[in-house]
Amino acid sequence: MTEVAFHFNVPDKLAYACRLLRKATGAGSRVVVTGEPGLLRRLDTELWTFSALEFIPHAHVGSAEAHVVAASPVVLADSPRGTPHHEVLVNIGGAVPEGFERFERLIELVSQEEDDRLQARARWKHYADRGYAIRKHDLAEREAR
Repeated sequence: MTEVAFHFNVPDKLAYACRLLRKATGAGSRVVVTGEPGLLRRLDTELWTFSALEFIPHAHVGSAEAHVVAASPVVLADSPRGTPHHEVLVNIGGAVPEGFERFERLIELVSQEEDDRLQARARWKHYADRGYAIRKHDLAEREAR
């Protein structure tokens, strides 16, 4: 069963996603990131610019050839269906990612914005109603310590 984790109170979702992807790829994980198309385009740009000394290899489904997508440790996709990796799925969007159950791990990133928090509550309920154990990581609590 997919391991589900929510990271709440993320102050800058794209910057946090970049750090998370750097950590995951550094550990050898292959990751699919899903979300709305505009948000994924902004993440693509952020991955090119967030660090002057590092590059996180990535490909955007629909913008890159299939062999490039398959070889990339990070794949950006509107939907995780049909993506080449099934290890880690990071959701930066508002909806439950279609086909999330095929992944070993799902990480939901939730900002401090009220609309994002409301959508996250609906996703939490969706997973809980289907019997998924959910881990909660509250960045505000961690920062307060």
